[in-house]
Amino acid sequence: MPASAPNRVLALSEKVQEALQITKRGVEELLIEAEFAQKLARSEQTGVPLRIKLGLDPTAPDLHLGHTVALNKLRQLQDLGHIAIFLIGDFTSMIGDPSGRNATRPPLTREQIEENAKSYFAQASLVLDPSKTEMRYNSEWSDPLGARGMIQLASKYTVARMMERDDFSKRFKDGIPISVHEFLYPLMQGYDSVALKSDLELGGTDQKFNLLVGRELQKDWGQEPQCILTMPLLEGLDGVEKMSKSKNNYIGIAEPANTMFAKLMSISDSMMWRYYELLSFRSLAEIAGYQAAVAGGQNPRDVKVALAQEIVTRFHSAKAAEEALADFVNRSKGGIPDDIPELSLAGAPLPISQLLKQANLCPSTSDAMRMVEQGGVRIDGAVISDKNLKVEAGTVVVQVGKRKFARVTLS
Repeated sequence: MPASAPNRVLALSEKVQEALQITKRGVEELLIEAEFAQKLARSEQTGVPLRIKLGLDPTAPDLHLGHTVALNKLRQLQDLGHIAIFLIGDFTSMIGDPSGRNATRPPLTREQIEENAKSYFAQASLVLDPSKTEMRYNSEWSDPLGARGMIQLASKYTVARMMERDDFSKRFKDGIPISVHEFLYPLMQGYDSVALKSDLELGGTDQKFNLLVGRELQKDWGQEPQCILTMPLLEGLDGVEKMSKSKNNYIGIAEPANTMFAKLMSISDSMMWRYYELLSFRSLAEIAGYQAAVAGGQNPRDVKVALAQEIVTRFHSAKAAEEALADFVNRSKGGIPDDIPELSLAGAPLPISQLLKQANLCPSTSDAMRMVEQGGVRIDGAVISDKNLKVEAGTVVVQVGKRKFARVTLS
């Protein structure tokens, strides 16, 4: 028979109520709040920490600030004394998560997964306390399942229930193929919760269905069902799409301090508050104070600088944040950064489009021509408007846009 929560309702101490408020800050949904409050109370009474699970599939080699929305919450729960389980989905990555997609996602190869996973924990440790983090790979229990175990697991869920997922139902209605293996993804993610005896699982709003599957499977295995905490999806630099490396609207947590600072300064004034809400460790009262100050006439740029410095300090250092600010101010005044790439090219006189491509300042000559036409190219500080320009031999500082520089010696 499935286990059920203890019948006796525990009183919530001030400490538990405070922990509940910390847990709820900036989240989309906590299900089921009353159950989680009782888990917290029982943990306080028994001294047994809760097991808090966050799983990430290593689909790319780097983490970005969008990933840290959930990582920050995991760190807060870790600081409250609970066990943080950082789960690398090396097995589920080979299936491919269909969440929020309107087409089958190509599964990754084992080699791609292993390569991407190498840097995940090191980067996550910039947010989490590694000494208090349990790092696991779901291949530990998924590989031993074998064909028999997979069939038994598949028997726990019906096709009708799978089709309750928005992305599956929409694809079916639109006649877009759904591969049978995609049904295995939420089952395998749910089985992770069984294997880890998870008390709470974190995930983005697009993961809600998968998190709920975990609750149901735990009941089947006689465990008390986990609560689930869905986190908002952070919009990228475009302010529209969710942050994603594939959409090139991301801020990587392993990026250089100057790049990270400049990208943060590029977000809109309105989007800045969203970033404060989901990324800042400042108190809600302090953020409200910033909002009041801006409403009263303070330049929002000053408040954005404070946010950029906070984030850069977190992933680099306070010194790096100060240097990044100085670099940003210098660039905004038309100055040239100190640490620009230097390279030598042959072929003078070289067409400006070729120079920009060979200097890795533009991906193609056509893109280079377009940047010249838009007034986005400078040589030694002067805007270049002639897309047919040929650059003579010598050393010049070439700038494309606001952030790309190179000192080129042409012969």
